[in-house]
Amino acid sequence: MTRKEFLKVASVLGIQLSAFPTFSGHLSKAGHCNSSDQVIIIGAGAAGLSAGYLLDQQDIDFRILEATSGYGGRMKKTDNFTDFPIPLGAEWLTVNTSIFDEIVNDQAVSVNVDTIGYNQNDDYGLWENGKLLLSDLGSFNYRKFVGGTWFDFFNEYIVPPISKNIVYDSAVHAVDYAGRKVVVKTEDEEYTADKIIVTVPLKMIQNGAVDFTPPLPKSKLRAISNAVVWDGIKVFLEFSERFYPAYTDFTITPETAGQVSYFDAAYGQATNKKILGLFAVGEPAKNYTSLSNDDLKSYILEELDEIFSNQATPNYIDHIVQNWSEEPYIKGAYLNDHEDWRIVRTLFKPVADKIYFAGEAYTSGDDWGSVHTAVQAARETVDKITNRANN
Repeated sequence: MTRKEFLKVASVLGIQLSAFPTFSGHLSKAGHCNSSDQVIIIGAGAAGLSAGYLLDQQDIDFRILEATSGYGGRMKKTDNFTDFPIPLGAEWLTVNTSIFDEIVNDQAVSVNVDTIGYNQNDDYGLWENGKLLLSDLGSFNYRKFVGGTWFDFFNEYIVPPISKNIVYDSAVHAVDYAGRKVVVKTEDEEYTADKIIVTVPLKMIQNGAVDFTPPLPKSKLRAISNAVVWDGIKVFLEFSERFYPAYTDFTITPETAGQVSYFDAAYGQATNKKILGLFAVGEPAKNYTSLSNDDLKSYILEELDEIFSNQATPNYIDHIVQNWSEEPYIKGAYLNDHEDWRIVRTLFKPVADKIYFAGEAYTSGDDWGSVHTAVQAARETVDKITNRANN
């Protein structure tokens, strides 16, 4: 079963997914690591921050090396486009809201995150063969953040205790694990650790951004080579009138090629603004990622005019673009929804009990491609590092 098939079944059955069914209390401090050990985490996205947070809860020494000047990775957001936060990356919550307490993993902390689910009677559009088919949205288990984003959640609850451990503008280009310790090299520094956690986006690993010595095992290299990371882009457009449904999907053939959807980005927000979001991944995303800003604007408005009877262009006000395929340290959206779970599991597998992997593409293979699965992978990785998983 692919990730997308799994989510569809869960939606139909009304299952409220929870990523951490056994997540309760702090992790045990027993295991391989102690307060004198050092773990280096490569990347300060959802998985990297979560791994650091969990290690901090156990008083294990760690450092996070982040290639850019800020944390968050694909949870990027902006507060400058309209009067509510716009998630330029990770947007929806697809599991039970109890996930926030489970990620924080501290009963002394009161977690308050406002989200809203879709109504089954919300209007839904399907653009198929040049025709817009309208119906009710029906069962749809995605939830939107209200007045916030995934980034805001991490910014408030996860980052504060570990911010001092993040080293910015430190792109890792080499990892040497031939000796007893692991040597991690950036352009300016060299770090030594007992173990490392790689949370670098898979596309960067595929592109050879990090050189491993000795080379990674053949099974790992095959999985890296064969995995398909989707291209991805998000565009947000402000209009003077709302002429679109809550959610509109494009029929993509074959379905495994990707996804194109337009959605009401202002849904549930305390605003009068009319903001429409475009979300495109995979092969069809290239229709958008290949265009410059002005050409992209024209292409989208022409597309919307065709779908919605020429209502887009006369109501257009402004737009912003986040092309994830052009981000220098990301180069794509996420691991495709239809990937072979065995490839995902191999991507997740540690190497030589020194190099561990965690992130939306590096999971146990049950689910992938989202913030909560990246966090779950980080938790499982920390379990392995502390030897708790085998106790």
